Amino acid sequence: MTAFKAYDIRGIYGTELTDDLAYRVGRCLPKMLGAKSILVGRDARTSSDALRDALIRGLTEAGADVTDMGLATTPMVYFFTAAKGFGGSVMITASHNPPEYNGLKVSKAEARPCGYHLGLREVEAWIESDALPPVAEVKGAVTIADYRAEYVAWLRSFAGDTAGLNYAVDCSDGASGVIAADLFGTASVLMNATPDGAFPHHGPNPLEPENCAQLIAAVRERGLDVGIIFDGDADRVMCVDERGEFVPPDALIPLFADWLRAHFPVEGMAPVVVHDIRTSRGVIEVLRETGFEPLMVRVGAAFAKTALREQNGLCGGEVAGHYYFRHFHWCDSGELAALFLLAIVADAKRQGKTFSQVLSPIIDRYVRSGEVNVHGVADRPTAVARVEAAVTALMGSPQTRADFDGVRLDWADAWFGVRASNTEPILRLAGETQDAARLETLIATAKAAALANE
Repeated sequence: MTAFKAYDIRGIYGTELTDDLAYRVGRCLPKMLGAKSILVGRDARTSSDALRDALIRGLTEAGADVTDMGLATTPMVYFFTAAKGFGGSVMITASHNPPEYNGLKVSKAEARPCGYHLGLREVEAWIESDALPPVAEVKGAVTIADYRAEYVAWLRSFAGDTAGLNYAVDCSDGASGVIAADLFGTASVLMNATPDGAFPHHGPNPLEPENCAQLIAAVRERGLDVGIIFDGDADRVMCVDERGEFVPPDALIPLFADWLRAHFPVEGMAPVVVHDIRTSRGVIEVLRETGFEPLMVRVGAAFAKTALREQNGLCGGEVAGHYYFRHFHWCDSGELAALFLLAIVADAKRQGKTFSQVLSPIIDRYVRSGEVNVHGVADRPTAVARVEAAVTALMGSPQTRADFDGVRLDWADAWFGVRASNTEPILRLAGETQDAARLETLIATAKAAALANE
């Protein structure tokens, strides 16, 4: 079934993801989760109400009691799944995808991840074989709950002193608008804060440069200190500095780790900070230099959350703009990350530093390629091997090699990674060196090897 992905259930509404499929998923989840109580939230997409109704009908027919928290961000659902002791939860959202998409993000008790290999595969098998669990003798009840005020109060307990800070927050017409005014108040330039599933102002994926154009213009025209932008469901957040320059999301990881250690220490917590295999060498080096233990994991929230919890670590982040916090039940929260970021920039401003000056020791160590997609690669495993061989011939034998998510090769003053798309004939390349010309040669060599014999 095409809607069942590695980390959630997602697809184009009406074809890949239908109301009937949502109902059937609802019939299966209480059994798979072993849950009697399930929390449900939704974003503002035009299809979310219908999917919510179908999902809840399936959940209650299976005997689960449902708490419907209405419009919400994905981190809100994570937070209250754990904080209120629900047996599981479903957030109805397609996150950063275009408006024609929607999805179901499922979590287990304690907001633990529930991807394809952590339970959704069984749900898919039951649906495909038309072996849904039986209707319960006693139908579950539905309760309507509004947790927004409680959530904002909890988040604000982590807010720093932002007096004198000038900033903009772009909600991308997404779910963050549900709480943005209460969370950021009148101190900010609040943009696109009315949730609208058609995303009329720009798309909900901040990694697409055109979607940051409005924020960049506001920062430059108003002379702001920082600009923040959320994706469609607020589990990711990204930013631009005072010049309107996009900040590589992984560059914030050391800043968050240092801020948390200084302001919100937890006794017995390990100094472990998780990051994905695409992370900049500069980020990893700064973490080590400041006394943290960087732990590289596979790309994906399920891997980061699990590793952080198992290691009793402090926090973590990904190149895609997810940030994970032990204080947030080991989950990702764009809202909490935004509050930390504002406090960090405000503190730097009081010391006479701009945001870009704070970032410079992290991001100026290496020249980044960013993620480079090579299309038209049919035999991706063979192509990965070709690329590794070609790059090794160019750069020499690496000091370290990681192969748990594609291949990452590290040398004394450079690194290179190649990953295959799981769904498309694409190889994803990334690398860093201390010299732009050398990086250009490295990427060109990898591209040529990827397409050889195709």
